[in-house]
Amino acid sequence: MPSKLAVRLRALGRFAKGNPPIVMPWTLQRMGLLNMNRRNADYIMRYNKRKFYPLVDDKLQTKRLAVDAGIAVPELYGVIEIEHQIRDLPDMLEGRTDFVIKPAHGAGGAGIMVISGRRGKKYIRASGVIISESEVNHFISNILSGMYSLGGMPDKAILEYRVKPHSIFDAVSYQGVPDIRTIVFRGVPVACMVRLPSRMSDGKANLHQGAVGAGIDLVTGKTVDGVWLDQVLDMHPDTGNPIRGIEIPEWDKLLELAARSYELTQLGYLGVDVVLDRDHGPLVLEYNARPGLNIQLANQMGLLGRLQAVEKLEEIPESAEARVELVRRLFGQPG
Repeated sequence: MPSKLAVRLRALGRFAKGNPPIVMPWTLQRMGLLNMNRRNADYIMRYNKRKFYPLVDDKLQTKRLAVDAGIAVPELYGVIEIEHQIRDLPDMLEGRTDFVIKPAHGAGGAGIMVISGRRGKKYIRASGVIISESEVNHFISNILSGMYSLGGMPDKAILEYRVKPHSIFDAVSYQGVPDIRTIVFRGVPVACMVRLPSRMSDGKANLHQGAVGAGIDLVTGKTVDGVWLDQVLDMHPDTGNPIRGIEIPEWDKLLELAARSYELTQLGYLGVDVVLDRDHGPLVLEYNARPGLNIQLANQMGLLGRLQAVEKLEEIPESAEARVELVRRLFGQPG
C-alpha cells in the first residue's frame, strides 16, 4: 500500500500538470513540497537573470561553452543552419554509422532522431525502423523551419555523438538512454533523479511521455523507489527488475559536473541533465533554466526544505568540490 506521502506526491504531480489538487495547498506546504507558482516567483525569477537564458536555451551555445570550460559533452559532428547545407550531410557524417540529430532550441525531448546504424543509403533508427535518406533530410528541414523549437522560431540542426548507455541501467531501461537530472541551487546540488526509458515513452527519457523517474540519494548515489505516470513503484514496468538500490558509477564526478554548471551558466536555479556513457563516463547533455517539479515525485521528498537550507547559508564555497562536500554535510543522514 502506498504511503500517505506517496499519495500526496501523486496529487502534486497532477497539480503540476494543471489538474485540481486533491489535498489542500497548506498540507503540501507542510510536507515541504514546492509548487509551480513558488518555484517561478521565489527561485526562477529571483535567481535566474533572463540575460543568461540564451546560454541554456541554445544547446549549441551550451555545448561550446561547456567544451571551453573543460566539461565533457557528447562530441559535435556538425551543424546545419540553412536548407542547402542538408546536401552536405554525407560529408559531415563520413565514416560514422550512428549519430543523433536534434534542434538547437528544442524543448521537452521533441525533435530528436537517434540513428543507430546504416544499411546502404538507408538509416536505422534506434527503434529498428529503417528510413530513407530523403526522410532524414525532411526531418532536418522540419527542424530548420522551427517545428520543434521554443516559440516556433527558425532553428539549427545539431549532429552529435550517439551516447552508448552504461550497462548499470541495462536491467531497468527500455531501448533508449537513461539520463540523470540534478537540481542545482546557488551552485549546490539539492536533488537528483534518473529517468529510465520505457516502452510507453518509446525509449525516451521523458517522464511526461511515460519514462520512469527514480530518485537518487545525494550522499550515497543509490537509487530509491521511482514514479511512473502517477504510480509509485519499485520495479521497472517493462523489465520487472528492481529500481531501488542501483549504485550510480562515478557519483562524485557527476555531482561535481552538476555543481560546476553554476559558474558556466550563472543561473542560480538550474536543472542539469547528464548521461552515463559506457566509454566516456558522465557527459553533460543539456541545462534547463526552468526545471520541472517531478523530481519531488521521484524522490518522495519535497524540495522546499533543501532550498531553504541552502538559501540560509551566508557563504557558498567557491569550488565545485567543496560544494559537493557541503551536500554531504547538509543532507547526509545522521548516524
